[in-house]
Amino acid sequence: MFWGVFDSFESAARKAECYGVSGYDNEASADMYLTHMRPDAFDYPAMFWLRKSFDAGLRRVSDVGGSVGIKFYAYRKSIPLPPDVDWTVVDVPAVVSRGKALAAQKGVDPALHFTDDLTHQLDSDILFASGSLQYLPRTLGSYLRSWNRRPNRVVINITPIHPDSAYFTVNSIGTAFCPYRVQTHAGLIAELTQLGYSLKDTWANRGKALELPLRPDLSLDHYRGFCFDLAG
Repeated sequence: MFWGVFDSFESAARKAECYGVSGYDNEASADMYLTHMRPDAFDYPAMFWLRKSFDAGLRRVSDVGGSVGIKFYAYRKSIPLPPDVDWTVVDVPAVVSRGKALAAQKGVDPALHFTDDLTHQLDSDILFASGSLQYLPRTLGSYLRSWNRRPNRVVINITPIHPDSAYFTVNSIGTAFCPYRVQTHAGLIAELTQLGYSLKDTWANRGKALELPLRPDLSLDHYRGFCFDLAG
């Protein structure tokens, strides 16, 4: 569920705090995806590009907002993950703590790692963001701009893209309320193009919608995914 339209992440965050628990950095939110370890229909374009990346020899994945590693666990059931894959989930501290415990329990520690620092110089071949860019306080490009080494490929999936209007709203995730970013198609592409990336593919995530009460002009009937490659 979504409420309101705001002109900044900060103003949406202040409203989210008025409703109750805010953000994913709490135990209830960290546990909410533990039973969702299977791919959905809208995961397959992202899986296609990840597999192409692995086939091309790319191995180090930075999974931004990857929760407890849900895509790592879900995707390995459908595509062969290389034995030397290095998959690092970047998320908030409560989620990272839960993810580390789950990885130890499942015995996947050598392949799956966790950090709560997105500003850190992540050394990755692939930046993967599935359903997470909308929750970040800054745009993806602003983080990439601060890194000395940018990933060769960026795979984005399940991102709310409006054709004309960029705005913020508040999203209820069931366990908390979160500020939520909606970008424009042109804005996202321009930001990554300025950083040296070229758009390789884009797709629609049918079955994901954003219904904003009283604002049909800002509602979305599908989300989008993208694949970018670093030029040169």
